[in-house]
Amino acid sequence: MSRDPLNNVNVLSQDLLPTPQQVKSALPLTNQAQTIVLQGRDIVRRILDREDHRLFVVIGPCSIHDIKAAKEYAERLKRLAEEVSDTLYIIMRVYFEKPRTTVGWKGLINDPFMDDSFHIEKGLYMARELLLHLAEMGLPTATEALDPITPQYLSDLITWTAIGARTTESQTHREMASGLSTPLGFKNGTDGGLTVAINALHSAARGHHFLGINQEGQCAVFRTRGNRYGHIVLRGGNGRPNYDSVSIALAEKELTKAQLPNNIAVDCSHGNSNKDAALQPLVAENCVNQILEGNRSIVALMLESHLHAGNQPIPTDLAQLKYGVSVTDACIGWETTEKMLRTAREKLKKVLPTRKVSKLNFGKI
Repeated sequence: MSRDPLNNVNVLSQDLLPTPQQVKSALPLTNQAQTIVLQGRDIVRRILDREDHRLFVVIGPCSIHDIKAAKEYAERLKRLAEEVSDTLYIIMRVYFEKPRTTVGWKGLINDPFMDDSFHIEKGLYMARELLLHLAEMGLPTATEALDPITPQYLSDLITWTAIGARTTESQTHREMASGLSTPLGFKNGTDGGLTVAINALHSAARGHHFLGINQEGQCAVFRTRGNRYGHIVLRGGNGRPNYDSVSIALAEKELTKAQLPNNIAVDCSHGNSNKDAALQPLVAENCVNQILEGNRSIVALMLESHLHAGNQPIPTDLAQLKYGVSVTDACIGWETTEKMLRTAREKLKKVLPTRKVSKLNFGKI
């Protein structure tokens, strides 16, 4: 770049990305994929509206770094999803972007080859190819909306979206959420408080005007109608969990006070497991037991799971990477995943169809 004393002083270079339209033309949405995405969104909306008695469960690797391992995990998950489908609606967690507290690998889209080459244009194609593959095999997917431009490339293949604890308070993400076509969950703040998530739900339910890019890659002003299928995700914070019955009751009270539906998803990882992946099944079990004891507000669970338990640092020699092991947060392994979901299904299969929701606790935004 030519030196300019006023503009882009700290920018080393600029590279043009393919437009969303170009990426989608190379990897077009098929009829089968479209059917799965539309069906998945409708099921989640029906669960949130209490027209479908099931829980939806967002489960999968903390982040996607190995396409082959992700596809193998998806094949196993699809079989398990069919087995528990009368009670649990399984959505595969497919996270391509990772927020960092300081620095670190930011995910498959940002650095797909994990070598600081930052081929974002290739990461976008890789991410879309995987989502298309999963949809065509009949598996709905969930992701975190982090960069406000990325949804234009991928959102037509997503069933459910998360807004993370670090971005729930962000005006940019609230505006973006108001225009997303998926149901979405706002996580409570990193301090464990509910206020920012409740404010975000009100904001995202209303229309906004903001800047973005269209399918041709042009800058555009977006005007949204608002997304009424938002809900809160409890993920703990400040070293304290918030999945226990007292915390759930307090969350219900705050939602009712804010005239919001008592729809609560529990993230079994992060603060709720004290960042110990092995504790995630205990968190899920506690939530299942709360439902057995009469809870009406828990509608979803989130878990980090992979082919093998634990996590690993990214080595200088990528050939040393262990197959099917997370490179970000630690995950539970496949055997634990199977046991946990089968147990949850067995406990809840007769209870969920009879679960009633009080109209007093089911306001509309």
